[in-house]
Amino acid sequence: MCERAELLNAFDALLQPERFRDYGPNGLQVEGRAQVKKIVSGVTANRALIDAAIAARADAIFVHHGLFWRGQDGRVTGWMKQRLALLLAHDINLFAYHLPLDAHPDLGNNAQLGLRLGLLAQARFGEQELGCLGQRADGAPFASSQDLAQQIQMALNRPVVLVDDAHKAIKNIAWCTGGAQSYFEAAIAAGADAFITGEISEPQAHYARECGVAYLACGHHASERYGAPAVAAHVAAQLGLVHEFIDIDNPA
Repeated sequence: MCERAELLNAFDALLQPERFRDYGPNGLQVEGRAQVKKIVSGVTANRALIDAAIAARADAIFVHHGLFWRGQDGRVTGWMKQRLALLLAHDINLFAYHLPLDAHPDLGNNAQLGLRLGLLAQARFGEQELGCLGQRADGAPFASSQDLAQQIQMALNRPVVLVDDAHKAIKNIAWCTGGAQSYFEAAIAAGADAFITGEISEPQAHYARECGVAYLACGHHASERYGAPAVAAHVAAQLGLVHEFIDIDNPA
């Protein structure tokens, strides 16, 4: 068991949210009970995760996507009222870290995705240096982008959208989890042969074809399943807490 403030300090010390310009508040978003024994981690603070955390008798929830974002409607109605009502009624703390969770060099979403794909990051690129650039851990190139896509599909157990007209070997690989399609041009400029992220928008297909760099979209949720449980498990072990990861599937 630990105090809520001690848990917040541990998350902040690890993830250093003050270093980032973010789209919403990082840290404690909803205050619950003062003492914490069990943390449930997940990707997004949706109602299904909150319900599952209640059933698991969690004192705190740790997520990548919290409840509050810059520019959103501030009224507590509909889905927002339902989620907040559950958290408050059951006195559950909600901790959320967005860009800091993406960026942690060992436990973050990008680092953990690279680990699962067998990629070794050698440099950073893009806004706030969130993107990773590297190669296969064994140094060998992929024979083609199709081979890379197959490895991603096997690791994440979901289809991959691949756009590639160049059909060349893939050595230098850039990646940034979630909705990082805007990082594609920076990845091209950094010398990538392929770029992996969660989503694709209309312009990226043209950039891939015109620049000869493969674009692979493997799902926003699927690419960000690994940072939250890695961080929560690390902090739980540090403070002697119980941790459980609950994955609420999302096709996006």
